[in-house]
Amino acid sequence: MAHSFHIPVMGTSYTIDTPIKVAHLGIDSVISLSDDVLMEKLRKMYCKWFEMPYAEISSNTDHSRSKRITAYLDTIHSIATRKFESLCNSIHESKEEIKKYMSLLPDTSSLKQRLYAYLSVPSSDAEVQKKISDALIMGRIGVNIMTKVDRENYRHGKVLPIEYNDAHAALLGFANSRLHGPVIFSAGLNPRLYNFIETLPGFMPDENGYVAKQIVLKVSDYRSAWIQGKYLAKKGLWVSAFKIESGLNCGGHAFATDGFLMGPILHELFKKKDELQKEMYALYKAALIKKGIPLPEKNPTFRLMAQGGVGTADEHQLLLNHYHLSSVGWGSPFLLVPEATTVDRDTIHKLAAAGPDDLYLSYISPLGIPFNNLRGNTKDIEKQERIDAGNPGSKCPRKYLAFDKTYDDKGICSASTKYQHIKIQELNDKSLSVEDYQKAYHNITEKACICTGLSVSALLHYHLNHRIEGNGVTVCPGPNIQWFTREASLEEMTGHIYGRNNLINDSNRPHMFINELALYVRYLKENIVVKCNADEIDAKYVHSFIDNLNQGIQYYHDLYVELSNTEHALPVEFPLQLDNYSNLIKQVQSDISA
Repeated sequence: MAHSFHIPVMGTSYTIDTPIKVAHLGIDSVISLSDDVLMEKLRKMYCKWFEMPYAEISSNTDHSRSKRITAYLDTIHSIATRKFESLCNSIHESKEEIKKYMSLLPDTSSLKQRLYAYLSVPSSDAEVQKKISDALIMGRIGVNIMTKVDRENYRHGKVLPIEYNDAHAALLGFANSRLHGPVIFSAGLNPRLYNFIETLPGFMPDENGYVAKQIVLKVSDYRSAWIQGKYLAKKGLWVSAFKIESGLNCGGHAFATDGFLMGPILHELFKKKDELQKEMYALYKAALIKKGIPLPEKNPTFRLMAQGGVGTADEHQLLLNHYHLSSVGWGSPFLLVPEATTVDRDTIHKLAAAGPDDLYLSYISPLGIPFNNLRGNTKDIEKQERIDAGNPGSKCPRKYLAFDKTYDDKGICSASTKYQHIKIQELNDKSLSVEDYQKAYHNITEKACICTGLSVSALLHYHLNHRIEGNGVTVCPGPNIQWFTREASLEEMTGHIYGRNNLINDSNRPHMFINELALYVRYLKENIVVKCNADEIDAKYVHSFIDNLNQGIQYYHDLYVELSNTEHALPVEFPLQLDNYSNLIKQVQSDISA
């Protein structure tokens, strides 16, 4: 890897073509495979721009979703490879592109030092060209699949075989593509989807032990890594990396843990890494032998990665060095870097101006999972206009989240007009107080069509047809973006990550571990305790959540002492901030007891 950071998946469209922008510069990035309609529109555009042949894949085509995804990924691969090869050959014409590649690398990079040496020693163009071409590293292109977003599909009123399910079809599209890289599975274990991997090419080692399609699991804690890693190993499928994402200090859907904080989770995963690798390999070896597949010469290992809330070079290096990570994901700040992500101008301005009150945990997602949201985004404005006009809900053109089968065996999305009108009619038939009615009405109409909301930004950015999708943009940054207040160039952002410059002007920004703790304490007060008081969750769960938070606080106290007088020493105010949140938790416990 050229860099110690990567750009993780963001929304549906925000990193949809990021590899074309950054892969030739050695930066890893991840594409969402959610929206094949969007991919088809962008493929047509890119084929025109790069003079590549294009044949439309109609929605009426058999296996249209998987075929569209394959075609799009092949197009991305071709363009990114073409740009990388052009970079490698640019020494004949100009050294500017090579210098740009080098300028993004960390100053401590051995690759950067080698490239400088090649350019500074007098030699023929051919010799320099050969050395540089051999040294340069292209950024890896990964894809992301939310395992639970696996809607069944129908034709002529009959359910299609499982390989037509949304997540299955996306996985098939990736498997059939020319990409050699990782698929990142998020949102938990889906046994049917994991069983399907066995039938696909590229996920098993070849005669040389090479695996073309690697598996990366985004997990919330060690237990999740242990369960999913061993489940796949039993099938002869190796997990090449586990990625820890902060439950609340991240963008998109927020999968809050049971009070487990990021530092303790990373600590446990690192300490138990060798043990887990040994257990997984025993299962993996037995499965390969059973399948008649030769064992790799070297026992496979897995890498550890993390993302969520990191905002400074010091935090970046702490995660890399103390927890022995291979890479750190920088997500939301890159929404302000047009050279890397695809965001319409209006949304960029809103993100740059967003303060802490503009960023909140919402319940607009039809999945029923808390969803980080930007107040005043155009999709929410559009949604409120429909509510005010007495016609709440969305037309639901994509149906990717049409999971509710209460009123239709094929499923309806809870953000759709059809679903909300039914629920409101049921509500009208109940004898509720005005206050209870308004609360129930809000819970129904709060849901937004994030399928189109998360994809339309790319269509607006490239001035493509969005008549069906509308103009409303949903954007889901993590709370960390409040500290980044302006648009930045790619060189500025990489410089910030590596400590060459600083994009955060507020010196009072708390450490990422404190920021995450603050979010969990707020979540405890505003969500968990409220549900406990309403008898929606067990009081024992609340006490367990609090115990885990307190253990996390103690871990951070110990970490502060451990890192004192080292290059990764935590801020002097760190212990006092921990104590402040510890006192807030005690107050919550007191309120519960009362």
